[in-house]
Amino acid sequence: MRIPVVIPFKPKNPKTRLSGVLTETEREEFALMMLRDVIDAIRSAGCLPLILATGRLEMGDIPVQVLEEGLNETINAFCEENDAPLAIVMADLALADRSSLLSLLTSGGDLAIAPGRGGGTNAIYARSARLFRAQYYGMSFEKHLRYGTESGLMVKIIDSFRLYCDIDEQDDLIEVLLHNHGHSRRWLLDKGFEIEMRKSRIGVKRPGDQTGD
Repeated sequence: MRIPVVIPFKPKNPKTRLSGVLTETEREEFALMMLRDVIDAIRSAGCLPLILATGRLEMGDIPVQVLEEGLNETINAFCEENDAPLAIVMADLALADRSSLLSLLTSGGDLAIAPGRGGGTNAIYARSARLFRAQYYGMSFEKHLRYGTESGLMVKIIDSFRLYCDIDEQDDLIEVLLHNHGHSRRWLLDKGFEIEMRKSRIGVKRPGDQTGD
């Protein structure tokens, strides 16, 4: 059985913290490139991607469900009567690959959680969907960990750089240029982004100011 992997996605005005270096249109394009990289990683792991979008989106043969309620409510409604395995992976994990996703899916726990920076949950796997309750937003990693522990589930924490590194800020683009080999990196290179050597660390630069709409 191919494990379904839910990917929450915001097609309109995403990644506002990249507004200093990308226009709104460019942010939408870049978010879509990251989504495609996540889909490629999910498929390479032998799983079935399903997008939960906040607006209309066409992704070829990838199923897309437009959210009518909140993310937590939609996921929990799906989980209530579903005894099959389920994973949820964020759409901005541009570094995710087959190996990192398999580490999530094969941990042996009832619940496997890959934390993100700032207390978020970047990826999660439930051996049985009905055992899981989504508690995204805020300190979601702590909420999911507490829920799993208090429910008597065997919880595994996934220590993975590729699943930990979500792309939110300008400096995060460095990681895409260094470690991504798919749609996201090619898009950045096509837009003129390059790695910049600084005195004590590396950064990312884009010749000229191209962020005005």
